[in-house]
Amino acid sequence: MDGPVEIEDVDYGLTRGQKCKKWFKENLLLLLTILGVCLGILMGFLMRMANLSDENIAYFSFPGELFIRMLKSMILPLILCSIISALAALDAKTSGRVGGRAVAYYAGTTLIAVIIGIILVVAIHPGKGDPDAIARAGSSRRVSAADSFLDLIRNMFPDNIAQACFQSYNSQIVEQTVPNPAYTPPNITSMASTMTTMMMNGTAIPEEITVYSTQGGYSSRLNVLGIITFSIFFGVVLGRMGEKGKPLVQVFTIFNDCIMTLVYLIMWYSPIGIMFLIAGKIMKMIDPLKLVGQLGMYMVTVIVGLAIHGFIILPGLYLIFTRKNPFKYIAGIGQALVTAFGTASSSATLPVTIRCLEDKNGVDPRVARLVLPVGATINMDGTALYEAVASIFIAQVNGITLNFGQIVAISVTATAASIGAAGIPSAGLITMVIVLTAVGLPIEDITLLFAIDWLLDRFRTATNVLGDSIGAGIIDHHVRGTLPPVPTDYEEVAMDGPPAYNGHSKAEKMNVTKL
Repeated sequence: MDGPVEIEDVDYGLTRGQKCKKWFKENLLLLLTILGVCLGILMGFLMRMANLSDENIAYFSFPGELFIRMLKSMILPLILCSIISALAALDAKTSGRVGGRAVAYYAGTTLIAVIIGIILVVAIHPGKGDPDAIARAGSSRRVSAADSFLDLIRNMFPDNIAQACFQSYNSQIVEQTVPNPAYTPPNITSMASTMTTMMMNGTAIPEEITVYSTQGGYSSRLNVLGIITFSIFFGVVLGRMGEKGKPLVQVFTIFNDCIMTLVYLIMWYSPIGIMFLIAGKIMKMIDPLKLVGQLGMYMVTVIVGLAIHGFIILPGLYLIFTRKNPFKYIAGIGQALVTAFGTASSSATLPVTIRCLEDKNGVDPRVARLVLPVGATINMDGTALYEAVASIFIAQVNGITLNFGQIVAISVTATAASIGAAGIPSAGLITMVIVLTAVGLPIEDITLLFAIDWLLDRFRTATNVLGDSIGAGIIDHHVRGTLPPVPTDYEEVAMDGPPAYNGHSKAEKMNVTKL
């Protein structure tokens, strides 16, 4: 007679309730941030009824200002440490291959974005109507296209690396009134002949004339291009030093881990900060219905273009080059996209983007820390699309018909100008002066767009961050098999609290070698 049958324990995995609980735990911060965006929109429209002064609105938005300040304080140490530690862990050949592919991707996607914007603005033609019927706000700054590109190169090679940490160089055209060299003060003997000349010519020689001169100077803004250039050269040289440079590599790696942990803590404040940032912007805006009536079709054109680029072109590129589900990858950077929408600054979002790619999407930290800081500076897909649409919109409003050559000039100039756009709110309006100057359009008409720029800036910043992240994912997929194993001194320390990424799971995914 057979004995009792032993029944083996069967692991059925997590129940549906446990899966939901795990999902909410993993995405709690993202859900709270989305809730903050929604509450900020609702609070902004409700608080408009109070008709607060600009000073009181500034007080009301103070929690959002604190959030921006905390994120921006992380930019400088993060760029320095992430690029130096990433390049020091790679050989020069691998660094060049990763950097070359990143630049090629950035140039290609930016040009695609410009072409999409031009096609849409020509097809929809949002610039019908009278420009005088559109409310103007702010003022435009005169700049020269040549000087702007030279400033780009000047900032790449700062003469003082310490100064580059808080100031950047820029040129602008200044209007000056100077004595007219052709004017001669009349005396008694020549008064009659002077009066005769004035009567014959119908004009008088003015005592003073207005001249325009280019003046350069420093503005209080982090020179990101200079910091990146210095970090790239420093990291490559440090990596070539071998064993002699390892102690310094460890210092930068540990410093970077500390910064990422601080970013994790700051992000738990993001729902509150983003809520007050958006509410404050809505409270400052002019009559929404009037704004939609004046610039409604222009807004639709820009948002549709950004949606096509962000939800069709970029995911399509990711699918083609990696053969993976792009929307699962995009879901992993949801926190970065919401932060980009709330802050309207790709530079301020950079710490969050790096964290999302390493934690959620498993991108090699050496790739993420090299590609993303560069992308946050030179890859501006949304900005380039916006500049192309805005330039042709201004031409349409003024009844100016652009020929094919001028449209090509806009596409090339918008692509190049977006590289120099700082990762700060409304930077696209500054670089758009270059595009307008290139085709002879009135730069003062930029003021037509100021009233709505704060909103469109958030959509294009999210598109910029998405483009950077997709590029890092594509490059990581293609170079992962050729990268050397992650050295032990590069692996971040797993902590019971908020590590920069989960050391154990990362080690399994990336085959970290233990020495």
